[in-house]
Amino acid sequence: MAIAELTNADFVGAIGATLTTIAFLPQVVQIWRSKSARDISLPMYSSFTLGVVCWLTYGVMISSTLIIVTNVLTLMLASAVILMKLRWG
Repeated sequence: MAIAELTNADFVGAIGATLTTIAFLPQVVQIWRSKSARDISLPMYSSFTLGVVCWLTYGVMISSTLIIVTNVLTLMLASAVILMKLRWG
């Protein structure tokens, strides 16, 4: 889909998807720098990550590049938090 073809809904969705994806970056950086994930809830991140996998699957099923790309990135960031929680938690 070319940028000129974006609807208002697509634009709002792209902004929302971008913001919710990059929202995890400060958490990843904080854990990495402090080498501590003691205060991170493993059940919360595990259920969230499962939800992201569902969203990614949905994106693949409907062939939505926006949903696929943002959920792949979110999955990577949320998985990084889980891995650091298991290592430094």
